[in-house]
Amino acid sequence: MLQPVHNGKNNRLKKAAAISSVVLSIVLMFLKLYAALYTGSLAILSSLVDSVSDIFASVITFVAVRFSSQPATHKHRYGFGKAEALSALMQSAFIAGSGIFVIYEGINRAINPYPLTDTVLGIAIMIISMILTVMVVAFQQYVVRRTSSLAVGADSMHYMVDIFTNALIIFSLVVVKWLHIDWFDTVGAILVSGYLLFYAAKIANEAIGLLLDKELSAEVRGLIVDIVKKSGFCHGVHDLRTRNLGGEYIFELHLELDGDLSLYEAHCRTELIENEIKKHYPHSQIIIHQDPAGVEEDRLDNHLID
Repeated sequence: MLQPVHNGKNNRLKKAAAISSVVLSIVLMFLKLYAALYTGSLAILSSLVDSVSDIFASVITFVAVRFSSQPATHKHRYGFGKAEALSALMQSAFIAGSGIFVIYEGINRAINPYPLTDTVLGIAIMIISMILTVMVVAFQQYVVRRTSSLAVGADSMHYMVDIFTNALIIFSLVVVKWLHIDWFDTVGAILVSGYLLFYAAKIANEAIGLLLDKELSAEVRGLIVDIVKKSGFCHGVHDLRTRNLGGEYIFELHLELDGDLSLYEAHCRTELIENEIKKHYPHSQIIIHQDPAGVEEDRLDNHLID
């Protein structure tokens, strides 16, 4: 099970992933710029626009990772982890803008056809681009598994889409080269832009969910409930609230304990629950309130809506 952690090594990993993303974006931009100018391919131009937006997005990711890695302060006691969600939200805007631009150019190219030249060069450059992207994505996915970084995850998701779109562009250029269907280049570009818009919406949805303190997955919540049930001394749990601060989880819950326990005994049993949770999420923040079992009270659970 993935465990969100925050330490010096993992922060360095996130920064390395962000730097590799910036370097890749710059290299791909120059490669695709040359190919787009030389071949006149709209599909390659769409990929070039995407790479240009990647540079801005990757720089934002790098800044967000550095900022979110700062320790909590007296004025920001929850830390700065949500800076990564803001980064992901801005990335989605760049990606969506790229998709809209390519659709516009596709419509314009359909009205005013433009002949392609030397598609073999375009194919070669796109293959090189795809290989470089696969290498960076593999490293980013390793970092995401270690750190649960939303910003790096959003960046990686975008580059995974790039792998697919690069393959689509290569296919489009092959069709144009050997089947002489020039309009297929425009079709490929529009399909690429469609995927860009789809993934922009997906990234934005995840970022907004984190910023609005969306509950963690049913799997995580279920694990917390199971820990309480298996304790042997808890009569129940209610008002469980969870959220992600950008790789660091927060759990708030009310434990139902025997009302005859002393304050010290209740504290010790609460510590057992907290320690058990930390076995699964070592760097989580846990807030537990003890309630006497069987007491009728106005609970948060009674006021929640689906």
